[in-house]
Amino acid sequence: MMSAERKLELTAAVEEGPYYKTGSPERNNIVDPGTPGIKLVLEGRVLDRNGQPIPHAWLDFWHADATGTYDNKGYHLRGHQYADKDGRYRLETIRPKDYLFRATHVHAKVRANENSAILTTQLFFPGDKKNATDPLFEKLTVMDVRDTKDGQKATFDFVVETN
Repeated sequence: MMSAERKLELTAAVEEGPYYKTGSPERNNIVDPGTPGIKLVLEGRVLDRNGQPIPHAWLDFWHADATGTYDNKGYHLRGHQYADKDGRYRLETIRPKDYLFRATHVHAKVRANENSAILTTQLFFPGDKKNATDPLFEKLTVMDVRDTKDGQKATFDFVVETN
């Protein structure tokens, strides 16, 4: 008797928040030259529930700067990109700062294709003191983060619906 395949859990949705802007530029590096902060490279894959990579999935990222402020006039620390043929993405940015009651986080929207639903979520940093008190904190979207010689590297794989 064959056992049923185990499906991956979909990435948990977390509310969009008030700072999303449509029309972000397509780019993998969302840091303007001279932006202060700790360099952060976020990498991972976009997968379906069977663990298969989703080529050319759309990802849109935005977050606060190193002082906890969002750019609501332009597109500083905002940008979208498409996963490669193996479902991989790479974002170059800086580590955002927490603000008010919010833990440090990076916002993301991910869509497998033009016909699929858009996942809206927030990626959190392990060990952030505000994780315990942020009402939007989601333990299932904590990234794996490690220090590097020139900043930090974070990894996170998104699991999304394909239809």
